[in-house]
Amino acid sequence: MNLSENTILVTGGTSGIGYEMAKEFLKRDNKVIITGRNEQKLQKAVQELKGAIGIACDVSQPDQIQQLYQQIEKEHPDLNILINNAGVMLTINLQAHKLSERDLTQEFDINVKGTIWMNDAFLPLLGKNSHSATVTVSSGLAFAPLPITPIYCATKAALHSYSLSLREQLKNTSIKVFELAPPATKTELLAGFEEEDMEGVTPMTVEALVAKFIEGLSKDKLEICPGQASQLKFMGRFFPNFILKQLSKPIARMHAEM
Repeated sequence: MNLSENTILVTGGTSGIGYEMAKEFLKRDNKVIITGRNEQKLQKAVQELKGAIGIACDVSQPDQIQQLYQQIEKEHPDLNILINNAGVMLTINLQAHKLSERDLTQEFDINVKGTIWMNDAFLPLLGKNSHSATVTVSSGLAFAPLPITPIYCATKAALHSYSLSLREQLKNTSIKVFELAPPATKTELLAGFEEEDMEGVTPMTVEALVAKFIEGLSKDKLEICPGQASQLKFMGRFFPNFILKQLSKPIARMHAEM
């Protein structure tokens, strides 16, 4: 992939991985559009990023995605890279029955449905432009689940499978399908974890993760698994019972808090 002179849309670009992606792409002379659900956070990010374009959008709402598409098609018809980064991660005790039906599945609404709806809306526009790509941000936990985040891990496994199928369906088109599977990364998603939950895990900095992502894009590496994500993929494939047992240790703390 050419890393300059693109028009790039990054969902969930107000913080964490998406924010860092936007910052790095701006350095490389790209037009960068970011979205976010929170208007205040979005405007703050736009002011800090200097050059980014901000458009409010909640990807769990199909009508907002259609409004976003209509605006992009009108104002930025040269869009050629879509990065589906918006996502949420919750620790959930499935025995506790404390969440409403909506809250219990909100990770699917944002992580999975949002990605599918965004691609459905934007693939026709991407197909009109050269050097096009869609990027799915999944997770190393797509390959080996962390049981205290059961819904999140299920969403990322779904996104990995979806990306494989999408890549095959688009292989004879001009659109490349990339997947970034981050390891544990130092973002606000880790805020709900206790120190003992992270035993044996060395979170990657956002800067290091995005650097690996940029490197992978430049080499047309379609599946990018930086750091411990590659280990999770290996262990999930060859030693699934062992890695599941290791990742299940925080369950004891969760049960003790009931």
